[in-house]
Amino acid sequence: MIRIFFKLDWILITAIILLLILSLSVLYPISYGGETASKDRSNFFRQLIFAAIGIVVFFTLSFFDYRIIKGYSASLFVLGILLLAAVLILGKTIRGTVGWIGFPGFHLQPVELFKVILAIMLAKYLSVNSRTIKEFRHILITLIPVGLSTFLILKQPDLGSALVVVSIWLGLLIISGIKKRYLLILLVAGLAVSMIAWGFLLKDYQRDRINSLFNPSADPLGAGYNAIQSTVAVGSGGIWGKGLGHGSQSQLNFLPEKHTDFIFAVTAEEMGLGGVLFVLFLLSLIIIRLFGIAQKSQGNFGKLLVSGIAIMIFVQSVVNIGMNIGVVPITGIPLPLLSYGGSALITTLAALGIAQSVHRRSKTSFG
Repeated sequence: MIRIFFKLDWILITAIILLLILSLSVLYPISYGGETASKDRSNFFRQLIFAAIGIVVFFTLSFFDYRIIKGYSASLFVLGILLLAAVLILGKTIRGTVGWIGFPGFHLQPVELFKVILAIMLAKYLSVNSRTIKEFRHILITLIPVGLSTFLILKQPDLGSALVVVSIWLGLLIISGIKKRYLLILLVAGLAVSMIAWGFLLKDYQRDRINSLFNPSADPLGAGYNAIQSTVAVGSGGIWGKGLGHGSQSQLNFLPEKHTDFIFAVTAEEMGLGGVLFVLFLLSLIIIRLFGIAQKSQGNFGKLLVSGIAIMIFVQSVVNIGMNIGVVPITGIPLPLLSYGGSALITTLAALGIAQSVHRRSKTSFG
């Protein structure tokens, strides 16, 4: 039993635990300080419960044979598509997005689960067809499920999650060995689709958010408000920050969605540059360890699966931090392991647990 625990990647686990502790440390004063503390008081305890559940899921999947999942990839994908379709009919609208299915005591966000399901499905397909993967037909075949899921996600509308889904697909195609000229074709096609989406799929407020990226002061109380308040919070933290619970932007509620989308800005304001660098270090360490696990995987399925998980965490981190500092349009993407939210946190920990399972069965361990 002791040998089994030694085979886990404890550097990865330590980084995960530290981020969870940091998240709870930032959430606690937000929940108990400020003028609206009474209605936010449950957020800290909910996140604490979510983290506990996520840790149990993480270690359970760490000792689970990830190769079993390969046989259920098609069923999982069908389930994921059904949930994405169901949320459009039964979903609850939160912050302008119909992305949650309500249950007594909690809300399920299917798109968070689907990101991991997509990584499993693509890893299965690309690994099975590894000998002929350079053929263009495989791009078209994988484009069908990716295109369908992206359409359903954009209908919520959730531009950020759609970007993550497409990034997982493109990233795994590149890792699988796609030809460069095919990548160029995809790039041109992507630009064409983006133009169509701008005219027919994006909502007015989403266009406003993108426009406000280049000139937030044009509508400082409307589309540009979030970006302005976030950059103010990030810039006001200085080197060591104002101290937990003492951030004026967060405690006085100038900063919107401080528990979720803008928790990075709260961290920057209250913990300063030191806290920001610590967060970036831990997220980078997790991503590096994941790609290391992928490279040492026994099979192509494990390699692609963990790579997909790494891409998911990397893209979400870049987009979230980018929108907090005003260089990426605000899309509502949570910061992995830091932002408040049960679906995102438990799903991320589940994905990391699967990566641990791959690590335990790798050719060689690394320190």
